[in-house]
Amino acid sequence: QVQLVESGGGLVQPGGSLRLSCAVSGSTVTSIIMGWFRQTPGKAREFVAAISPDRATYYGESVKRRFTISRDSTENTVSLQMNMLKPEDTGIYYCAGGITLILGRPSRVTSWGQGTDVTVSS
Repeated sequence: QVQLVESGGGLVQPGGSLRLSCAVSGSTVTSIIMGWFRQTPGKAREFVAAISPDRATYYGESVKRRFTISRDSTENTVSLQMNMLKPEDTGIYYCAGGITLILGRPSRVTSWGQGTDVTVSS
């Protein structure tokens, strides 16, 4: 069973940066598609980014050119570097493992982390 533990959330001002990390156990980040989703109150969970075993990356439209997903096979972690943050980026960010992508869009997720809170506010 894949277990995911996020860290790195917090409060940041608009225009600032934040880096989230997800520690993975029960699988390796080089063998499954890993990614991030986020959720705000009253909205459906939104796809943010994913990285495949061959290092192909995929992003949601609202975060393209601002967020970067990466992985560290030595540490078995997946990270999300978030730059130029906006208030609308506020939400709970979830690490996801075992993502199935169809035409670059997620259709199924096998494992979820517990989430980490990101607040963008002045």
